[in-house]
Amino acid sequence: MIVNGFDRNTRVGGNTIAARMRPNLPAALTGERFEFASAAGRLSAYTAGTGAPLLLIHSINAVGSAAEVRPLYDHYRATRRVIALDLPGFGFSERSDRVYTPQLMTDAITATVRETQERYGPAPIDALALSLSSEFLARAAVATPAAFKSISLVSPTGLAGKTPHRGAPGTTLAVPGAYPLLRGLGWGRSLYRALTLPKVIRYFLRRTWGRKDIDAWLWQYGVTTARQPGAEYAPLYFLSGALFSADIDDLYERVGVPVWMSHGIRGDFTDYRQIALVQARPNWRFSVFPTGALPHFEVPDRFCAEFDHLLGRR
Repeated sequence: MIVNGFDRNTRVGGNTIAARMRPNLPAALTGERFEFASAAGRLSAYTAGTGAPLLLIHSINAVGSAAEVRPLYDHYRATRRVIALDLPGFGFSERSDRVYTPQLMTDAITATVRETQERYGPAPIDALALSLSSEFLARAAVATPAAFKSISLVSPTGLAGKTPHRGAPGTTLAVPGAYPLLRGLGWGRSLYRALTLPKVIRYFLRRTWGRKDIDAWLWQYGVTTARQPGAEYAPLYFLSGALFSADIDDLYERVGVPVWMSHGIRGDFTDYRQIALVQARPNWRFSVFPTGALPHFEVPDRFCAEFDHLLGRR
């Protein structure tokens, strides 16, 4: 198990990171936390349980981390080998000052799948992602379909608005000049801290839930993870639009493995006007919950029953 402290002369993607201080965070989940080097930098993941692997991937936001999948991690560890990843720039994974792209996040997912298969066997795995990370998981499933038994997309982005996203392969929705403006001449960290004050984190969680009552533990973990070294780098790319794929609807249509998409009806994440693009595809199925964007926190039993249906029929 990895502990907090200093990692001296660690080689990541061919580059030496000297005396890199790890986040001073409590563990978001129980079980073992392990780290491994990858093309996406040094990654951290939690694991527990035994059985067929199930990969869980948190969303992208100002304070994202594996804490967002805790109800599913705790539930499925009784019957599955669960793996919960901290994506690059979040949690205990590398938070260095670099360019954050959809491909970097996708590389992190495919690297975690390979690490999982090396540790627990080469069979394809089931994977679930939240919100924007659904785009990265779909991209990974298109690039390496043999690696996945199924993918599940909870409140996925990319299906909103009046027109499909059919940009050139690999392009993003980055607003020109937005990232340099957000980063500023050294004041990006101050801007990020203002956007992650405890009351601001609570405000955005309430918009995610679509009501005032939120998960207090998730809020507190968000407050803590926002104060770690390098916490601003990936979120500022997120705010600039650079982590949203301009070609995502083409990718969704190309996913060949079984897909379960679910979402709620409250809060900011309820626009799925482009769902018709995939609704008739035989490998897709859908569930709608009377919740906000994180239904596994609000109706865990119902959510897991629907998820089990996918896992049982793949």
